[in-house]
Amino acid sequence: MIGQLVLALSILVGLHEFGHFAFAKLFKIRVDKFYIFFDFLFPMPTVANFALVKKKIGETEYGIGWFPLGGYVQIHGMIDETQDASALAGPPQPDEFRGKPAWQRLLVMLGGILMNVLLGITIFTAMTAHYGDTFLPASEARYGVLPNGLGRELGFRTGDKIVKINGRPFAEFDDVYKPDVLMGDNSYYTVERNGQLEDLKIPSNFLDKFGKQTEDSLLVRPRETFAVERVVAGGNAAKGGLLVGDAITTVAGRPVQFFDELQAALLAHKKETVPVVVQRSGQPLTLNIAVDGAGHIGFERKSTLHVGTRHYSLAQSLPLGVHKAFGVISLQAHAFAKIGRGELSASESLGGPVEIAQQFGGTWDWQHFWGLAGGLSMVLALMNLLPIPALDGGHVVFLLYEMVLRRKPSDAFLEGAQRVGTVLILALMAYVIVFKQVMKLFH
Repeated sequence: MIGQLVLALSILVGLHEFGHFAFAKLFKIRVDKFYIFFDFLFPMPTVANFALVKKKIGETEYGIGWFPLGGYVQIHGMIDETQDASALAGPPQPDEFRGKPAWQRLLVMLGGILMNVLLGITIFTAMTAHYGDTFLPASEARYGVLPNGLGRELGFRTGDKIVKINGRPFAEFDDVYKPDVLMGDNSYYTVERNGQLEDLKIPSNFLDKFGKQTEDSLLVRPRETFAVERVVAGGNAAKGGLLVGDAITTVAGRPVQFFDELQAALLAHKKETVPVVVQRSGQPLTLNIAVDGAGHIGFERKSTLHVGTRHYSLAQSLPLGVHKAFGVISLQAHAFAKIGRGELSASESLGGPVEIAQQFGGTWDWQHFWGLAGGLSMVLALMNLLPIPALDGGHVVFLLYEMVLRRKPSDAFLEGAQRVGTVLILALMAYVIVFKQVMKLFH
């Protein structure tokens, strides 16, 4: 988790800061420092001031800081977290940020956001071209669904067959989890249960509950039969005589057709040795197999669901990559709207490094890594565009003010706004990194 988090942040922060750096260089503005992560205790540039690696090339010092919650470029003649108005005494110089036209300064401030958007589009385009789109046809859920805790709370029952979403038939099972369904107003599923149709509505506070889930994050998954694909060498199943290709039919006299039935039967006999009946070469055979304390016997199943894949050329992948990238923005904007209407808890929706690391998971899967990194790049772009002083969006607001009214805010005002924005950001960081994690220990 830590390795994936650090790598993702290094890429996202490094390219974000490169966006500012590139536009500054384009307009011949001096850049004193370019750092991935802070080489000081943010937001105090003179406290614990050291770098893990640094090298000066030309007029710019490049480095990697020790405080891994951001990064920065120190642009000469600009009020930010590294310098205040007192450092800008005297008239503007030709190589200073403050000495350039407002439109050039605006592009410098938007450079990081533009770079994150381009990165997100590039990642989603490349993933679409390389992996294609994997999908499960809705028809594969022919045995119905298996809900988790939140799915049961919504009204799903084991074996329910989802026949419509928001009153319309659907072709792919993943449509069940689409953001516009989960976050839509008045969304509902229509299920067939014992020959009867029933509508299951998604409540407006659904995402609050979804964020608290500790089980499998999916509401429901297709119920499936299974086969033995691999037997763990030296495990209980191997010792009991289970072979690849065996079809398990009963456990301790309890019939099992679906994998969830097998799991339930094994959990009911933890730390016991039970008779397991299998079909082998068309004949029933009884094996005595020990069940461990977690309800496992030591084999890997082969899914009987038939997954499809759509492949695309690079030209076809580009518009799909753009759509997926801005789909992340749309989802975030929808979430902000729900927070504004009081339908979604702001405190529960906030996540920090711990929550992000947990999303990466403890297994290194490049497809999952890049998909999450692409989404985070788009989220970083949106968050930096928020009109909060100390963020890029705050600088953009002041520059637009200057361009429209042809009057620049005073350095003293900009310095004060920077301090207010920094306090807000610090308070938010303290909440998600410290307070929220401490509170979890008491729940």
